[in-house]
Amino acid sequence: MAITLTSLAQIFDLGFDDIIDVRAPAEWAEDHIPGAINLPVLDDAERARVGTVYKQVSPFTARKLGAALVARNAAAHLEGPLADKPGGWRPLVYCWRGGQRSGSFATILAQIGWRVETVAGGYKAWRGLVVQALYDAPVPSPVVVLDGNTGSGKTAVLALLAQRGMQVIDLEALANHRGSVFGAMPGGQPSQRAFESALALAFARLDPARPVVVEAESSKVGDCRLPPQLWKAMRAALRIEIAAPLAARADYLCRAYADMIADPARLTDVIDRLRPAHAATVIAQWQALAASGAHFALAEALMDGHYDPRYLKSRDGAGPRRVIDTAGLAEADLAVLADRIAAKVARLAC
Repeated sequence: MAITLTSLAQIFDLGFDDIIDVRAPAEWAEDHIPGAINLPVLDDAERARVGTVYKQVSPFTARKLGAALVARNAAAHLEGPLADKPGGWRPLVYCWRGGQRSGSFATILAQIGWRVETVAGGYKAWRGLVVQALYDAPVPSPVVVLDGNTGSGKTAVLALLAQRGMQVIDLEALANHRGSVFGAMPGGQPSQRAFESALALAFARLDPARPVVVEAESSKVGDCRLPPQLWKAMRAALRIEIAAPLAARADYLCRAYADMIADPARLTDVIDRLRPAHAATVIAQWQALAASGAHFALAEALMDGHYDPRYLKSRDGAGPRRVIDTAGLAEADLAVLADRIAAKVARLAC
């Protein structure tokens, strides 16, 4: 039986034990339904081979070759990752669109006795819902933007707001990037489609009656572009701005970017990327601070000379803002900030 998806959250509410993507690894890497596992019935080379035979020989020959390869790969999955699945296991299987790969695999699983179902339209149906949610519909909840200059602890406060029961979407976590030239994270960024799938699912889980807090970003987080509807909502939204002294922010940055401080070659390389925006003498001064281990002074210099002016410019034309001052950004200070911001957001919902 094929399930027709009518909403993004629906697939997770149906109670399947596993969601299985049987597409080739390259298709999987580009994007997949969040939480799905990849059990390809054709790998990348096999998929290309079948496609070539389809075009150059005949559809019949291609289907016969594909069936043999699918059977062989299905046997490997049954003897491997599926070997310990119990009799009551209930999987949901999907492929790209036509259902040939998912249908073939589902037939084998059904013959064993498992209660398997497929997704009508496969990944393409899922992608259609993602596009509808992000590009055709407005953001489902009122947006509040958590603002503040670099080093003001926005990401940490956002996490604390979530712990306090506030609706938040951590765009940097979804993009696996800290949102600046220094922001690369281990593992690299997801593809644009994978970022959008995760973001659309986060939208689907929002309560429309309550505000959602997001961190101030540019229109891109690393290489991941924000959908126009979200960017428009963020530009018009109320901004709650954390205002902290430069020294407190420098101290916070030294803690937050300890991984980069511990890798001098990486730090030097990232500073070099700022050359198009600054004079050679300025870059040389920053490199000298990095080489000498003067990370606190480097953080102050980068904020004063690079990030703060750009943050000020980025606020032009943005929505109204409310400023919350703090003298420090230690763990206790961040907790107090989160309480104050949560109270302010709660008043907006009344």
